[in-house]
Amino acid sequence: MGDDWVMASPKPVSEQSKTLKDSDGPLVSSAPSRALERFLLRRVLEAMGPPSFSVVLWDGFAIHPPSGEAIATAHIHTRNALIQLLRQGDTGFGEAFSRGEITVDGDLVDFLVAAFSVPQPEGVAKLVKQMQQRKPRANTQTGSRQNIHHHYDIGNDFYRLWLDAEMQYTCAYFPEADMTLEAAQQAKMDHICRKLQLQPGDRVAEAGCGWGGLARHMALYYGASVLSWNVSKEQVRYASDRAKAEGYDDRVTYVLDDYRNMSGEYDVFVSVGMLEHVGADNYPELGNVVDRCLTANGRALVHSIGRNRPRLMNAWIEKRIFPGAYPPTLREMMDIFEPHHFSVLDVENLRLHYALTLDEWLTRFDEHYETVVTQFDEEFARAWRLYLAGSQAAFLAGGLQLFQVLFTRERNNELPFSRGHLYV
Repeated sequence: MGDDWVMASPKPVSEQSKTLKDSDGPLVSSAPSRALERFLLRRVLEAMGPPSFSVVLWDGFAIHPPSGEAIATAHIHTRNALIQLLRQGDTGFGEAFSRGEITVDGDLVDFLVAAFSVPQPEGVAKLVKQMQQRKPRANTQTGSRQNIHHHYDIGNDFYRLWLDAEMQYTCAYFPEADMTLEAAQQAKMDHICRKLQLQPGDRVAEAGCGWGGLARHMALYYGASVLSWNVSKEQVRYASDRAKAEGYDDRVTYVLDDYRNMSGEYDVFVSVGMLEHVGADNYPELGNVVDRCLTANGRALVHSIGRNRPRLMNAWIEKRIFPGAYPPTLREMMDIFEPHHFSVLDVENLRLHYALTLDEWLTRFDEHYETVVTQFDEEFARAWRLYLAGSQAAFLAGGLQLFQVLFTRERNNELPFSRGHLYV
Protein backbone atom coordinates (compact mmCIF):
# COMPACT_ATOMS: atom_id res chain seq x y z
CA MET A 1 0.00 0.00 0.00
CA GLY A 2 2.84 2.38 0.86
CA ASP A 3 2.03 5.87 -0.38
CA ASP A 4 -1.59 5.16 -1.32
CA TRP A 5 -2.76 6.15 2.14
CA VAL A 6 -2.02 9.22 4.19
CA MET A 7 -1.53 8.43 7.88
CA ALA A 8 -1.84 10.79 10.80
CA SER A 9 0.13 10.13 13.96
CA PRO A 10 -1.80 9.35 17.13
CA LYS A 11 -2.28 12.00 19.71
CA PRO A 12 -0.49 11.46 23.04
CA VAL A 13 -2.74 9.45 25.32
CA SER A 14 -2.27 7.85 28.72
CA GLU A 15 -0.85 4.33 28.57
CA GLN A 16 -3.54 3.04 30.94
CA SER A 17 -5.65 0.36 29.27
CA LYS A 18 -9.17 1.52 30.02
CA THR A 19 -12.43 2.12 28.23
CA LEU A 20 -14.25 5.30 29.15
CA LYS A 21 -17.68 6.72 28.38
CA ASP A 22 -18.90 10.21 29.06
CA SER A 23 -22.58 11.01 29.42
CA ASP A 24 -22.98 12.25 25.86
CA GLY A 25 -20.44 10.26 23.87
CA PRO A 26 -19.48 6.77 22.81
CA LEU A 27 -17.26 4.27 24.53
CA VAL A 28 -13.63 5.32 24.03
CA SER A 29 -10.44 3.42 24.81
CA SER A 30 -7.88 5.46 26.74
CA ALA A 31 -4.76 3.44 25.87
CA PRO A 32 -2.95 4.29 22.63
CA SER A 33 -3.24 1.99 19.65
CA ARG A 34 -0.45 -0.53 19.23
CA ALA A 35 1.85 -0.82 16.25
CA LEU A 36 0.44 -4.24 15.38
CA GLU A 37 -3.12 -2.91 15.42
CA ARG A 38 -2.21 -0.04 13.11
CA PHE A 39 -0.32 -2.43 10.83
CA LEU A 40 -3.29 -4.81 10.57
CA LEU A 41 -5.68 -1.95 9.91
CA ARG A 42 -3.39 -0.66 7.17
CA ARG A 43 -3.19 -4.12 5.59
CA VAL A 44 -6.97 -4.51 5.60
CA LEU A 45 -7.47 -1.13 3.98
CA GLU A 46 -4.66 -1.82 1.53
CA ALA A 47 -6.39 -5.02 0.47
CA MET A 48 -9.58 -3.04 -0.09
CA GLY A 49 -8.10 -0.93 -2.79
CA PRO A 50 -8.04 1.63 -1.00
CA PRO A 51 -11.61 2.79 -0.28
CA SER A 52 -12.72 6.40 -0.40
CA PHE A 53 -13.37 6.88 3.32
CA SER A 54 -11.16 7.64 6.31
CA VAL A 55 -10.67 5.52 9.41
CA VAL A 56 -9.72 7.03 12.76
CA LEU A 57 -8.76 5.08 15.87
CA TRP A 58 -9.55 6.08 19.43
CA ASP A 59 -6.16 7.72 19.99
CA GLY A 60 -6.34 9.89 16.87
CA PHE A 61 -4.33 7.62 14.56
CA ALA A 62 -5.95 8.10 11.15
CA ILE A 63 -5.75 6.71 7.64
CA HIS A 64 -7.12 8.87 4.84
CA PRO A 65 -7.63 8.35 1.09
CA PRO A 66 -4.71 9.59 -1.00
CA SER A 67 -6.90 12.28 -2.55
CA GLY A 68 -7.54 13.73 0.88
CA GLU A 69 -11.25 13.85 0.06
CA ALA A 70 -13.08 11.33 2.22
CA ILE A 71 -16.78 10.72 1.61
CA ALA A 72 -17.14 9.73 5.28
CA THR A 73 -15.08 8.91 8.35
CA ALA A 74 -15.39 5.76 10.42
CA HIS A 75 -14.34 6.24 14.03
CA ILE A 76 -13.25 3.12 15.89
CA HIS A 77 -13.55 4.15 19.52
CA THR A 78 -12.29 1.08 21.34
CA ARG A 79 -9.65 -1.61 21.01
CA ASN A 80 -12.39 -4.20 21.44
CA ALA A 81 -14.22 -2.82 18.38
CA LEU A 82 -11.07 -2.98 16.27
CA ILE A 83 -10.38 -6.55 17.34
CA GLN A 84 -13.98 -7.54 16.56
CA LEU A 85 -13.77 -5.85 13.18
CA LEU A 86 -10.50 -7.60 12.27
CA ARG A 87 -11.66 -11.01 13.49
CA GLN A 88 -15.32 -11.05 12.55
CA GLY A 89 -15.70 -8.68 9.60
CA ASP A 90 -19.34 -7.74 8.96
CA THR A 91 -20.54 -9.24 12.23
CA GLY A 92 -17.87 -7.44 14.23
CA PHE A 93 -18.65 -4.13 12.55
CA GLY A 94 -22.38 -4.55 13.11
CA GLU A 95 -22.05 -5.41 16.78
CA ALA A 96 -19.59 -2.59 17.47
CA PHE A 97 -21.71 -0.07 15.57
CA SER A 98 -24.80 -1.12 17.51
CA ARG A 99 -23.00 -0.56 20.81
CA GLY A 100 -21.67 2.83 19.68
CA GLU A 101 -18.06 1.63 19.64
CA ILE A 102 -17.90 2.46 15.93
CA THR A 103 -19.52 5.62 14.59
CA VAL A 104 -19.60 7.17 11.13
CA ASP A 105 -19.33 10.86 10.36
CA GLY A 106 -21.00 11.62 7.04
CA ASP A 107 -23.75 9.83 5.16
CA LEU A 108 -23.98 6.26 6.45
CA VAL A 109 -25.43 4.91 3.20
CA ASP A 110 -22.65 6.49 1.10
CA PHE A 111 -20.07 5.02 3.47
CA LEU A 112 -21.57 1.54 3.21
CA VAL A 113 -21.92 1.74 -0.59
CA ALA A 114 -18.20 2.56 -0.75
CA ALA A 115 -17.38 -0.35 1.54
CA PHE A 116 -19.58 -2.78 -0.43
CA SER A 117 -18.24 -1.59 -3.79
CA VAL A 118 -14.58 -2.29 -3.05
CA PRO A 119 -13.32 -5.29 -5.05
CA GLN A 120 -12.84 -8.29 -2.79
CA PRO A 121 -9.16 -9.27 -2.53
CA GLU A 122 -8.25 -12.89 -3.19
CA GLY A 123 -7.47 -13.70 0.43
CA VAL A 124 -10.75 -12.23 1.63
CA ALA A 125 -12.62 -14.06 -1.13
CA LYS A 126 -11.19 -17.37 0.09
CA LEU A 127 -12.18 -16.52 3.64
CA VAL A 128 -15.73 -15.67 2.54
CA LYS A 129 -15.93 -18.97 0.68
CA GLN A 130 -14.90 -20.80 3.84
CA MET A 131 -17.47 -18.85 5.85
CA GLN A 132 -20.15 -19.98 3.41
CA GLN A 133 -19.97 -23.30 5.23
CA ARG A 134 -22.10 -21.68 7.93
CA LYS A 135 -25.83 -22.02 7.39
CA PRO A 136 -28.73 -19.74 8.25
CA ARG A 137 -30.87 -20.86 11.14
CA ALA A 138 -33.21 -23.68 10.15
CA ASN A 139 -36.50 -22.98 8.39
CA THR A 140 -38.38 -26.03 9.55
CA GLN A 141 -41.95 -25.30 10.61
CA THR A 142 -40.76 -24.74 14.19
CA GLY A 143 -37.66 -22.85 13.09
CA SER A 144 -39.66 -20.62 10.74
CA ARG A 145 -42.05 -19.62 13.52
CA GLN A 146 -39.11 -18.72 15.75
CA ASN A 147 -37.31 -16.80 13.00
CA ILE A 148 -40.42 -14.86 11.98
CA HIS A 149 -41.29 -14.12 15.60
CA HIS A 150 -37.80 -12.66 16.12
CA HIS A 151 -38.25 -10.14 13.30
CA TYR A 152 -41.95 -9.41 12.90
CA ASP A 153 -43.48 -9.83 16.35
CA ILE A 154 -41.53 -7.01 18.01
CA GLY A 155 -44.53 -4.69 17.96
CA ASN A 156 -46.77 -3.21 15.27
CA ASP A 157 -46.26 0.23 16.80
CA PHE A 158 -42.58 0.06 15.89
CA TYR A 159 -43.21 -0.72 12.22
CA ARG A 160 -46.02 1.82 12.03
CA LEU A 161 -43.48 4.57 12.75
CA TRP A 162 -41.72 4.22 9.39
CA LEU A 163 -43.84 2.12 7.02
CA ASP A 164 -46.65 3.50 4.86
CA ALA A 165 -50.27 3.55 5.99
CA GLU A 166 -50.92 0.09 4.51
CA MET A 167 -47.95 -1.36 6.44
CA GLN A 168 -46.20 -2.62 3.30
CA TYR A 169 -42.81 -4.04 4.30
CA THR A 170 -41.66 -5.01 0.81
CA CYS A 171 -40.22 -3.21 -2.20
CA ALA A 172 -42.41 -0.41 -3.56
CA TYR A 173 -42.68 0.39 -7.28
CA PHE A 174 -41.77 3.88 -8.50
CA PRO A 175 -42.81 4.27 -12.15
CA GLU A 176 -42.40 7.98 -11.42
CA ALA A 177 -39.34 8.84 -9.32
CA ASP A 178 -41.07 11.65 -7.40
CA MET A 179 -43.89 9.43 -6.10
CA THR A 180 -44.61 9.30 -2.38
CA LEU A 181 -43.98 6.04 -0.57
CA GLU A 182 -47.74 5.58 -0.18
CA ALA A 183 -48.33 6.00 -3.92
CA ALA A 184 -45.42 3.73 -4.80
CA GLN A 185 -46.69 0.95 -2.55
CA GLN A 186 -50.12 1.18 -4.18
CA ALA A 187 -48.40 1.08 -7.57
CA LYS A 188 -46.50 -2.06 -6.50
CA MET A 189 -49.70 -3.86 -5.61
CA ASP A 190 -51.37 -2.81 -8.87
CA HIS A 191 -48.29 -3.92 -10.82
CA ILE A 192 -48.51 -7.38 -9.24
CA CYS A 193 -52.26 -7.66 -9.82
CA ARG A 194 -51.88 -6.71 -13.48
CA LYS A 195 -49.07 -9.23 -13.95
CA LEU A 196 -51.38 -11.89 -12.52
CA GLN A 197 -54.28 -10.65 -14.71
CA LEU A 198 -56.42 -10.67 -11.61
CA GLN A 199 -60.15 -10.78 -12.33
CA PRO A 200 -63.30 -10.45 -10.15
CA GLY A 201 -64.10 -13.80 -8.60
CA ASP A 202 -60.55 -15.16 -8.79
CA ARG A 203 -59.59 -17.35 -5.87
CA VAL A 204 -56.17 -16.31 -4.56
CA ALA A 205 -53.79 -18.16 -2.25
CA GLU A 206 -51.14 -15.92 -0.67
CA ALA A 207 -48.10 -17.31 1.13
CA GLY A 208 -46.82 -14.79 3.67
CA CYS A 209 -49.27 -11.92 3.96
CA GLY A 210 -47.33 -9.40 6.03
CA TRP A 211 -49.83 -7.01 7.60
CA GLY A 212 -52.42 -7.96 5.01
CA GLY A 213 -52.07 -5.10 2.53
CA LEU A 214 -51.82 -7.03 -0.75
CA ALA A 215 -54.70 -9.37 0.12
CA ARG A 216 -56.79 -6.36 1.10
CA HIS A 217 -55.89 -4.61 -2.18
CA MET A 218 -56.72 -7.66 -4.32
CA ALA A 219 -60.12 -8.04 -2.65
CA LEU A 220 -61.19 -4.40 -2.54
CA TYR A 221 -59.91 -3.22 -5.93
CA TYR A 222 -59.91 -6.40 -8.05
CA GLY A 223 -62.84 -8.39 -6.63
CA ALA A 224 -60.77 -11.42 -5.66
CA SER A 225 -61.41 -13.85 -2.82
CA VAL A 226 -58.18 -14.30 -0.86
CA LEU A 227 -56.81 -16.75 1.69
CA SER A 228 -53.48 -15.65 3.19
CA TRP A 229 -51.16 -17.80 5.29
CA ASN A 230 -48.65 -16.37 7.76
CA VAL A 231 -46.87 -17.59 10.91
CA SER A 232 -46.53 -14.15 12.54
CA LYS A 233 -49.16 -13.81 15.26
CA GLU A 234 -48.82 -10.03 15.39
CA GLN A 235 -49.32 -9.63 11.65
CA VAL A 236 -52.24 -12.03 11.39
CA ARG A 237 -53.97 -10.40 14.36
CA TYR A 238 -53.52 -6.92 12.87
CA ALA A 239 -54.71 -7.97 9.41
CA SER A 240 -57.71 -9.94 10.71
CA ASP A 241 -58.82 -7.18 13.07
CA ARG A 242 -58.64 -4.64 10.27
CA ALA A 243 -60.57 -6.87 7.85
CA LYS A 244 -63.35 -7.30 10.39
CA ALA A 245 -63.44 -3.62 11.37
CA GLU A 246 -63.49 -2.42 7.75
CA GLY A 247 -66.03 -4.99 6.58
CA TYR A 248 -64.23 -7.17 4.05
CA ASP A 249 -63.60 -10.26 6.16
CA ASP A 250 -66.04 -12.16 3.90
CA ARG A 251 -63.54 -11.73 1.04
CA VAL A 252 -60.19 -12.04 2.85
CA THR A 253 -59.22 -14.68 5.40
CA TYR A 254 -55.88 -14.57 7.22
CA VAL A 255 -54.69 -17.97 8.40
CA LEU A 256 -52.15 -18.36 11.20
CA ASP A 257 -50.27 -21.32 9.75
CA ASP A 258 -47.19 -22.35 7.79
CA TYR A 259 -47.23 -22.15 3.98
CA ARG A 260 -46.46 -25.88 3.86
CA ASN A 261 -49.96 -26.55 5.20
CA MET A 262 -51.77 -24.58 2.47
CA SER A 263 -54.70 -26.44 0.91
CA GLY A 264 -57.52 -25.86 -1.56
CA GLU A 265 -57.68 -24.98 -5.26
CA TYR A 266 -56.91 -21.47 -6.52
CA ASP A 267 -56.74 -19.47 -9.72
CA VAL A 268 -53.79 -17.43 -8.44
CA PHE A 269 -50.85 -18.10 -6.15
CA VAL A 270 -48.79 -15.15 -4.93
CA SER A 271 -45.94 -14.71 -2.49
CA VAL A 272 -44.37 -11.31 -1.86
CA GLY A 273 -41.40 -11.03 0.49
CA MET A 274 -41.63 -14.53 1.96
CA LEU A 275 -39.16 -16.53 -0.14
CA GLU A 276 -36.24 -14.92 1.70
CA HIS A 277 -37.48 -16.80 4.80
CA VAL A 278 -38.06 -20.17 3.13
CA GLY A 279 -34.48 -21.38 2.70
CA ALA A 280 -33.14 -22.99 -0.46
CA ASP A 281 -33.55 -26.49 0.96
CA ASN A 282 -37.30 -25.93 1.08
CA TYR A 283 -37.82 -24.61 -2.46
CA PRO A 284 -38.95 -28.02 -3.80
CA GLU A 285 -41.55 -28.16 -1.02
CA LEU A 286 -42.80 -24.68 -1.92
CA GLY A 287 -43.09 -25.89 -5.52
CA ASN A 288 -45.17 -28.84 -4.27
CA VAL A 289 -47.50 -26.43 -2.51
CA VAL A 290 -48.01 -24.34 -5.65
CA ASP A 291 -48.53 -27.48 -7.75
CA ARG A 292 -51.24 -28.91 -5.53
CA CYS A 293 -53.07 -25.58 -5.15
CA LEU A 294 -52.96 -24.05 -8.64
CA THR A 295 -55.65 -24.71 -11.25
CA ALA A 296 -54.77 -25.88 -14.77
CA ASN A 297 -54.68 -22.32 -16.11
CA GLY A 298 -53.66 -20.68 -12.86
CA ARG A 299 -51.11 -17.88 -12.62
CA ALA A 300 -48.46 -17.45 -9.95
CA LEU A 301 -45.93 -14.83 -8.90
CA VAL A 302 -43.03 -14.88 -6.45
CA HIS A 303 -41.45 -11.58 -5.37
CA SER A 304 -38.17 -11.91 -3.49
CA ILE A 305 -34.89 -10.28 -2.59
CA GLY A 306 -32.17 -12.15 -4.45
CA ARG A 307 -28.59 -12.21 -5.67
CA ASN A 308 -26.78 -12.52 -8.98
CA ARG A 309 -24.60 -15.32 -7.60
CA PRO A 310 -24.98 -17.61 -4.58
CA ARG A 311 -24.02 -15.99 -1.31
CA LEU A 312 -25.38 -16.13 2.21
CA MET A 313 -27.13 -13.21 3.82
CA ASN A 314 -24.83 -10.73 5.55
CA ALA A 315 -23.76 -12.59 8.69
CA TRP A 316 -24.62 -9.76 11.08
CA ILE A 317 -28.11 -9.25 9.60
CA GLU A 318 -28.78 -12.99 9.80
CA LYS A 319 -27.63 -13.01 13.42
CA ARG A 320 -29.20 -9.80 14.73
CA ILE A 321 -32.13 -8.89 12.45
CA PHE A 322 -33.26 -11.59 10.03
CA PRO A 323 -32.56 -15.10 11.36
CA GLY A 324 -32.94 -17.81 8.74
CA ALA A 325 -32.86 -15.37 5.82
CA TYR A 326 -31.36 -16.35 2.47
CA PRO A 327 -31.65 -14.32 -0.77
CA PRO A 328 -31.63 -16.74 -3.73
CA THR A 329 -30.29 -16.47 -7.24
CA LEU A 330 -32.63 -16.93 -10.19
CA ARG A 331 -31.01 -20.31 -10.82
CA GLU A 332 -31.78 -21.40 -7.26
CA MET A 333 -35.38 -20.20 -7.63
CA MET A 334 -35.76 -22.62 -10.53
CA ASP A 335 -35.91 -25.41 -7.94
CA ILE A 336 -39.44 -24.17 -7.28
CA PHE A 337 -40.49 -24.27 -10.93
CA GLU A 338 -38.61 -27.03 -12.76
CA PRO A 339 -39.80 -30.16 -10.88
CA HIS A 340 -43.43 -29.35 -11.77
CA HIS A 341 -42.78 -28.09 -15.31
CA PHE A 342 -43.89 -24.56 -14.54
CA SER A 343 -43.21 -22.07 -17.33
CA VAL A 344 -41.58 -18.80 -16.36
CA LEU A 345 -43.40 -16.03 -18.23
CA ASP A 346 -41.73 -12.88 -16.97
CA VAL A 347 -38.81 -11.85 -14.78
CA GLU A 348 -38.38 -8.26 -13.62
CA ASN A 349 -35.61 -6.88 -11.44
CA LEU A 350 -36.71 -3.97 -9.24
CA ARG A 351 -33.36 -3.46 -7.50
CA LEU A 352 -33.32 0.33 -7.71
CA HIS A 353 -36.95 0.51 -6.65
CA TYR A 354 -35.98 -1.21 -3.42
CA ALA A 355 -33.15 1.30 -2.91
CA LEU A 356 -35.73 4.10 -3.21
CA THR A 357 -38.08 2.27 -0.84
CA LEU A 358 -35.35 1.91 1.77
CA ASP A 359 -34.42 5.56 1.40
CA GLU A 360 -38.00 6.45 2.33
CA TRP A 361 -38.01 4.01 5.25
CA LEU A 362 -34.68 5.28 6.59
CA THR A 363 -35.83 8.91 6.39
CA ARG A 364 -38.96 8.08 8.38
CA PHE A 365 -36.99 5.95 10.81
CA ASP A 366 -34.60 8.83 11.48
CA GLU A 367 -37.54 11.16 12.07
CA HIS A 368 -38.77 8.82 14.81
CA TYR A 369 -35.35 7.73 16.08
CA GLU A 370 -35.86 8.98 19.64
CA THR A 371 -39.22 7.21 19.80
CA VAL A 372 -37.51 3.96 18.81
CA VAL A 373 -34.92 4.50 21.54
CA THR A 374 -37.74 5.04 24.04
CA GLN A 375 -39.62 1.95 22.85
CA PHE A 376 -36.52 -0.25 22.99
CA ASP A 377 -33.05 1.19 23.66
CA GLU A 378 -30.15 2.92 21.93
CA GLU A 379 -28.47 -0.32 20.85
CA PHE A 380 -31.66 -1.57 19.18
CA ALA A 381 -32.15 1.76 17.39
CA ARG A 382 -28.56 1.85 16.13
CA ALA A 383 -28.79 -1.77 14.95
CA TRP A 384 -31.96 -1.16 12.97
CA ARG A 385 -30.62 2.05 11.49
CA LEU A 386 -27.56 0.13 10.30
CA TYR A 387 -29.79 -2.63 8.90
CA LEU A 388 -31.91 -0.17 6.87
CA ALA A 389 -28.90 1.83 5.67
CA GLY A 390 -26.91 -1.32 4.88
CA SER A 391 -29.80 -2.80 2.91
CA GLN A 392 -30.15 0.37 0.84
CA ALA A 393 -26.40 0.36 0.21
CA ALA A 394 -26.49 -3.30 -0.85
CA PHE A 395 -29.14 -2.59 -3.47
CA LEU A 396 -27.28 0.48 -4.73
CA ALA A 397 -24.00 -1.44 -4.92
CA GLY A 398 -25.65 -4.37 -6.70
CA GLY A 399 -25.04 -6.94 -3.97
CA LEU A 400 -28.80 -7.48 -3.62
CA GLN A 401 -31.45 -7.74 -6.33
CA LEU A 402 -35.25 -7.78 -6.22
CA PHE A 403 -36.83 -10.40 -8.48
CA GLN A 404 -40.47 -10.67 -9.50
CA VAL A 405 -41.03 -13.97 -11.30
CA LEU A 406 -44.35 -14.70 -13.03
CA PHE A 407 -45.07 -18.32 -13.95
CA THR A 408 -47.82 -20.76 -14.90
CA ARG A 409 -48.31 -24.36 -15.93
CA GLU A 410 -46.59 -25.30 -19.17
CA ARG A 411 -49.83 -26.23 -20.97
CA ASN A 412 -51.63 -22.99 -20.16
CA ASN A 413 -52.32 -21.32 -23.52
CA GLU A 414 -54.45 -18.49 -22.14
CA LEU A 415 -51.55 -16.08 -22.20
CA PRO A 416 -51.30 -12.45 -23.32
CA PHE A 417 -49.30 -11.79 -26.47
CA SER A 418 -47.79 -8.57 -25.15
CA ARG A 419 -47.06 -6.78 -21.88
CA GLY A 420 -49.52 -4.03 -22.75
CA HIS A 421 -51.81 -4.97 -19.84
CA LEU A 422 -49.02 -4.06 -17.39
CA TYR A 423 -48.93 -0.41 -18.34
CA VAL A 424 -52.56 0.64 -18.83
